[in-house]
Amino acid sequence: MSREVKIGNRWVGDGHPTYVIGEIGINHNGDIEAAKTLMKAAKRAGVDAVKFQKRTPEICVPLEQQSQMRDTPWGYISYLEYRYKVEFDRAAYQEIDRYARELGIDWFASSWDLPSLEFIEQFDPVTHKIPSALLTDKELLRACRDTGKTLIVSSGMSTMEEINEAMEIVGEDNLVLCHTTSSYPCPPEELNLRMIQTLKDQFRCPIGYSGHEVGLVPSAVAVALGACLVERHITLDRAMWGSDQSASVEPQGLVTLVKYIRVTEKSLGDGVKHVYDSEQSSIKKLRRFSQ
Repeated sequence: MSREVKIGNRWVGDGHPTYVIGEIGINHNGDIEAAKTLMKAAKRAGVDAVKFQKRTPEICVPLEQQSQMRDTPWGYISYLEYRYKVEFDRAAYQEIDRYARELGIDWFASSWDLPSLEFIEQFDPVTHKIPSALLTDKELLRACRDTGKTLIVSSGMSTMEEINEAMEIVGEDNLVLCHTTSSYPCPPEELNLRMIQTLKDQFRCPIGYSGHEVGLVPSAVAVALGACLVERHITLDRAMWGSDQSASVEPQGLVTLVKYIRVTEKSLGDGVKHVYDSEQSSIKKLRRFSQ
C-alpha cells in the first residue's frame, strides 16, 4: 500500500523526502518584519513550508476569558485585545503570500474558526492544517474537507476514539495525520514516538509528527520511526515573549534539524543486506576465512 499525498508541488509520504514545516504560528508577535525574517531563515535552512495561525478572537477566546487582564509587550490589556495584537490582517497576509513566492517556499495556516478558514482560503494555500485543539470541531473538519485541499491533522490532546471520529469526517484520502503531544514544551517521557507506528498500523494515510519538545533529536527519531512530515515551531529567540517560544527552534537550530532529518533519511536504507564497494578494502585487509 502506497501512502502518499501531494502538498503544492511536493509528494509527501512513503519513498519521498520528509516534508519539513517551520511553524511560525504567532511567534512573530504581530510584527510582519519578524514573520518575514523567520520565513527567510526557514528557506535558508531548507524547510519546505512555513505555517501561521489564524483566529477570529471573539470566536476563539471564551467569553469568561475575554476581559481578563494580563501583562503584555503592549501594556496591561485584556486577553481579547492581546489576541487581536498578534493577528495579521489581509494586507499582512498579502505580504506573506508575496514574500513566500519571492523566496520560493510554501506557506499555509491553521484556521481556528470558519471565518478564518474562509479568510485563508482566498490565498489558495497549498494545504490546510487542523490543529489538535480543534480535532473535535466537526463543523470545522467538514469545512476544511470541503475545500478539496490536502489536509494536515494533528492529534494532540485526543483519545483514539476522538481521532477515529475525526477521521470518519475528513476521510483518509488526501490527508496527513500527525502524532502530537500538546504540551509546550513537551517532556521526553510524554513524546510517545511509538504512536507513529500505531497510527500507521491503524490508518492508510501518511503519518507525520508535530513536535513541541526542547531539542532536535526526537524529531529525527520520528523520521526513523516512519514520520513522512515533521513540523516544529520556529522563533527568532526562545527568550522572546509568547507562550510557544520556549518550545520553538531558533534559526541555527533549524539548520541543524533539517540536516539531522536528511541524514536520518539517508541512513535508513532499504532493509536488504548489501556488501558495499566501500567495504572492499576492509574485506581485503581484515577478512579471515577458516574451516
